[in-house]
Amino acid sequence: MSELPQRKEQIVQFHATLILRTVQACQHPELRAQLEPALDQSVENGWTQLVSALRRILDGSRDVALLRGLDDEDGAIVEAVLNGLRDPNTLPRPETEGDASVAAAGLAGLIHAAGTGDVQALQMISGMAEQMSAAGGPMSQLAALVRPLVNGERDPDRLFDGRVLEADTRDLVVSIIDELGRLDAH
Repeated sequence: MSELPQRKEQIVQFHATLILRTVQACQHPELRAQLEPALDQSVENGWTQLVSALRRILDGSRDVALLRGLDDEDGAIVEAVLNGLRDPNTLPRPETEGDASVAAAGLAGLIHAAGTGDVQALQMISGMAEQMSAAGGPMSQLAALVRPLVNGERDPDRLFDGRVLEADTRDLVVSIIDELGRLDAH
């Protein structure tokens, strides 16, 4: 995946589970029933165009025209599914941990932009937070902190107050706050 631009690579890695499950359901149609609840939840969270494209792929379409009209994030996901069906070596590996500093910088950039009124960034970070919340576990813990960060909270003690966070999640949030501090200073 190193040939992908960094942002696209981050999107693909972030959505690795959805991409892999979609490819698996294409290859083993009996798995589609297990995928449908996640797709239904994604529709409820506003990911209608993405789910429509994924369902067309599940129904057998492999046309790159499916990418037309999709935003960057949805397009990266659909492209990764199509590429993965053609060449499984292009699929993201779910066990691959993203570089925390890259993730922190990317999330901080979106949070900063959303906090300064960028509507597209707000929509993107909101959608990501909904997906993280639906994923549960550490992702859900991080999702719960997105809104206060967008609203300008930068004090980790206030953010963590009363929350039990896994160490990796806590470290990621501290890295996001550090990066936000740099962005807020400019």
